[in-house]
Amino acid sequence: MIVKLTQNLNNGLAPWKEMVHNNAHKMKEHGFRAIFAGTEAGDDSKLTVIMEFDSPESMEAFKNDAELTQARIEAGADLESTVVTPMSGESFSNFPE
Repeated sequence: MIVKLTQNLNNGLAPWKEMVHNNAHKMKEHGFRAIFAGTEAGDDSKLTVIMEFDSPESMEAFKNDAELTQARIEAGADLESTVVTPMSGESFSNFPE
């Protein structure tokens, strides 16, 4: 299941990226893989993440992990600005190889 997330970052990408790397074990536990994560070239506060989850249930487990949510807040994620968009099953990536 591929999902696009957009979110504002209060402290820019660096602390958020560090938080992600520090929580790799939780990401694996929830069946989460980041395909792409980065901010806009002209605005380090505008984050876009393309991520893959093993299943809708794994996405829910990720979303409902209170400890991980707190880590995201502490890293500067503005959770009120978050928009999550599931992508169609017809999506593709890494083409051509």
